[in-house]
Amino acid sequence: MSQPKIKYQAIHSEPTILHPAGATLDQTRRFKVGTPAPSQDTEQSYDFVVVANRLPVDRITNPDGSQGFRRSPGGLVTALAPIMAASEGAWVGWHGGIDEELESFDKDDIHLVPVPLNETDLELYYEGFSNSTLWPLYHDVIVPPEYHRTWWDRYKKINQRFADAVLKIAAPNATVWVHDYQLQLVPQMIRLARPDLKIGFFLHIPFPAASLFSQLPWRTQILQGLAGADLVGFQRETDASNFLRCLRRFTDYSTKGDVATPSAENQMQNLCRAKAHPISIDTEQIAKLSRDPQIIARAAQIRNELGNPKTVILGVDRLDYTKGIRHRLKAYGELLADGQLRAGDVCLIQVASPSRENVDTYMELRDQVELMVGQITGQHDTLSHTTLRYLHQSYPLREMIALYLAADVLLVTALRDGMNLVAKEYVAAHQDGRGVLVLSEYTGAADQLTQAVLVNPHDIDGMKDKIIQAVNMAEPDQEKRMRRMNRHLKVNTVARWSDVFLAELAEISAASSAEITLR
Repeated sequence: MSQPKIKYQAIHSEPTILHPAGATLDQTRRFKVGTPAPSQDTEQSYDFVVVANRLPVDRITNPDGSQGFRRSPGGLVTALAPIMAASEGAWVGWHGGIDEELESFDKDDIHLVPVPLNETDLELYYEGFSNSTLWPLYHDVIVPPEYHRTWWDRYKKINQRFADAVLKIAAPNATVWVHDYQLQLVPQMIRLARPDLKIGFFLHIPFPAASLFSQLPWRTQILQGLAGADLVGFQRETDASNFLRCLRRFTDYSTKGDVATPSAENQMQNLCRAKAHPISIDTEQIAKLSRDPQIIARAAQIRNELGNPKTVILGVDRLDYTKGIRHRLKAYGELLADGQLRAGDVCLIQVASPSRENVDTYMELRDQVELMVGQITGQHDTLSHTTLRYLHQSYPLREMIALYLAADVLLVTALRDGMNLVAKEYVAAHQDGRGVLVLSEYTGAADQLTQAVLVNPHDIDGMKDKIIQAVNMAEPDQEKRMRRMNRHLKVNTVARWSDVFLAELAEISAASSAEITLR
């Protein structure tokens, strides 16, 4: 089979933001870890190192025309910045430039270590193996994954490049936190070179069942890469269970509870614990913005610009095949055709932010969505009212909060999603108790936001019923549901997530180092 040519975008948005769980280590088998002196080429070392595909900065053009960087607004950096500042932290990641090598630099009390990527790296490692092999495989094969050895070879090479960058700066006994599916080999690479380090890993997307994961030709290498971490965090309990089941089936690891133990012949000498640590948001920030008079006024303006319909329905997604946008539009279009919803009474705002626009699968999805939008508006709009406003662009946070406030109903109909933070942001924005969240049961958020109207997005008739239920829900019922969900979000914040995860990582690492089990 010939290898398809995949183009890329220079800047890619990465998942950000996170949250909790905690427990003690299952004391099955322990291994003493040595503490070799690190070989470092740099003058300074760091006690806390975060590793992600992207650095937490965006490139900007300064007023004088020079190039610079500003901190990204993501929740992950918000949660970790105080820890990094207090512990001399560093962040390793790609800075977004192509064929460009930058020296390390400091930004807002965080030491940034850029990892260079060229055009071929982006094609093979990022758009290839990461997003055309792993992404569809980990999202239940909604579209078929592609398996190419050249992609895998480049994935290994780039993971080693990230690991090498960490090894140059990690202080003895430092904590290293690796993020997401692009870097699943990094924990083992670091572990083999530096067994003194405390290594955590967090997977932002789902982890597939063994029956799906078994398709991957390099399944054993990926599992061994992840098992190099002391603690592997997942969005849901089912993800952690899937990982442990795969370890047991495809490697020489044995498992007991949430702890995986390598065989005596395995070169890895660490216990690996797998647990659910579901992501969350900066609840206080969202709630504060929702009370901003300018944002409240903007929300009223949005409704007025739509003709002040009785019900505003909102969808907010990346334009990705995992988000169930086509299923949502089909259900909405049928409700209009059935006469259960009518122009003037209802308007759907669908925000679909651009994503991987030069990849064939995504170009096809965009064409299909835009065709459905045209059919719905052409058949049901009137001269005075629109039934659907489609916005293929991204918006800053303040505008998003205004959209949340303007919406009576939020539709989250993902076919598979690690978490879906939009659902949590919508709830946090509605401190007034208004609004209804219709939430796919295939999102991680469904495990926490249990008062949402849960829906199976594959069941179009069922989705139509749930949309009508949400549109007609009485205000006391709305308020009761929102109050309970907000109570959860106020406790389970991004800051709490980082505290709990890192505390558990430290506990597990210390316990694993404390004893030797004779084999």
